[in-house]
Amino acid sequence: MPPEKSCTGVFSHYEKEAFFMARTQKSTALYAHPFSKAYWCDAAAELKDVKMLVITALMIALRVALKPLAIPLGPQMSIQTAMLATALGAMIFGPVVAIPAAIISDTIGFMIFPTGDYFLPFVLTEIASTMIYALCLYRAKTSPMRVMLSRFLICFLVNVVLQQLIFAWQYTYLGNPDKAKDAIMGITTIARLFKNLFFFPIESVVLTLFLKVLMPVTNRAKLTYGTVSEMKFTKKVIAIMVCLVLVGAVSSVGYLTYYYDNNSITKDYTAEEVVEMNHKVHDVICQQESAVAADKTVAVIEYASKPFMGKETTYTVALYQAVEGAEITDAMWSYKKTPASKDKNLTLLATATIVLDNKTDEVLSFNIEYLQ
Repeated sequence: MPPEKSCTGVFSHYEKEAFFMARTQKSTALYAHPFSKAYWCDAAAELKDVKMLVITALMIALRVALKPLAIPLGPQMSIQTAMLATALGAMIFGPVVAIPAAIISDTIGFMIFPTGDYFLPFVLTEIASTMIYALCLYRAKTSPMRVMLSRFLICFLVNVVLQQLIFAWQYTYLGNPDKAKDAIMGITTIARLFKNLFFFPIESVVLTLFLKVLMPVTNRAKLTYGTVSEMKFTKKVIAIMVCLVLVGAVSSVGYLTYYYDNNSITKDYTAEEVVEMNHKVHDVICQQESAVAADKTVAVIEYASKPFMGKETTYTVALYQAVEGAEITDAMWSYKKTPASKDKNLTLLATATIVLDNKTDEVLSFNIEYLQ
């Protein structure tokens, strides 16, 4: 309703100012759930708020900057610190702004820190993750339970299901239906489930602590409106988190056992380690087989199996001999399986199986089979 006119029949300056302030004042309402028209109206209104757009740009920049940074926890296991910026930004600007923010951050992030081949549909994982954070945390009474719910949905709906479906889409697009089928089947693999069961509780605790520290700051800046007291760790919440951490610990053991039993540790070798380990197994072969010409052969580790918590490592090694007129070069010591097999200056001489003690490098077992 417009203000009533003064006795002079004209709106006063203060009446006009109060009227327009009432119309432009930003809502600070909190919602129990995102399934209401008012919630989405407030979320859409963030697109017209210049201050919010500036904050969004800063959140995108922080998200991109944190993209290459991770906290390593084990083989193929690390906490991506960019999730902290993603969650904080989504809690501030909501689900409507979340979509362009996710697209921009993913695109810029790939341009600055490229990883693999660019495939546009992968942006859907960024959009989905940011939207889940926003739906759980924006204009809500933020609590540890809501944070845990957001991480649970992301770990299993995005990381397990959506990501694998997009991999299948990519393989289909590239004309590799077999890999596409494997990607779809990978949704239910024990390793993937174990890995996400491990990450979910740890990331939930880290994210809860992060938001708990920053919420007083964002509240004072009038970027969020939740009650900080809601983020307190009650006995119930602590008990749930302890149980989740225990589940995560058990899952990590399961994942690492599966990983070590089904993957070669050479996947994690640096270029320097490849050279060092090829020399190492070559020395073992030369010690065990005096007939091998050390200056005319090169060893290439094809597979290295190390059981989780095991005391020894089993190496499957290809022993190559330089063809007549060729010499062993330094570059050959950096070979893995495929490059070595394609080098026309090398011919496969034998395959050896070597078991070494991890602490002493003592040869526990040695077997070699000559091909000629």
